[in-house]
Amino acid sequence: MTDIQAVPAPLNAETEPCGDLCIRTLAMPADTNANGDIFGGWLLSQMDIGGGVLASKIAKSRTVTVAIEAMNFRKAVYVGDLVSVHANPVRIGRTSVTVHLEAWVLRRKEKLSILVTDGNFTYVSIDEQGHPQVIQRDDVPVSA
Repeated sequence: MTDIQAVPAPLNAETEPCGDLCIRTLAMPADTNANGDIFGGWLLSQMDIGGGVLASKIAKSRTVTVAIEAMNFRKAVYVGDLVSVHANPVRIGRTSVTVHLEAWVLRRKEKLSILVTDGNFTYVSIDEQGHPQVIQRDDVPVSA
């Protein structure tokens, strides 16, 4: 018997978000880089927060980020863009959860959201002492 539950990565034609909405925020002037665009690190942190929300919900515990892979910065984010982060579980292991995250923006004067960034983030469930702990698998919500 395996302790890993694999879920196929979301098939996304980049036309609509895939997964649960975990966070929505407005890109502000304080979040810009030297070029006046939104700093990639700010966007990465928003995605990490959103992924942590879903990982903690699945693990029913504190989780910590242990890996970020396959990040794709597709388009720039601008001041005033409404940023939404959507999360979809990809793999649930013994102590870890890998989540596919998508960041979408709704720009002023636009009607459709645009996929700007996506990637896979892995989180580990931890106990009160900060040690990895087994994820209880009684009713783990996994969407395809």
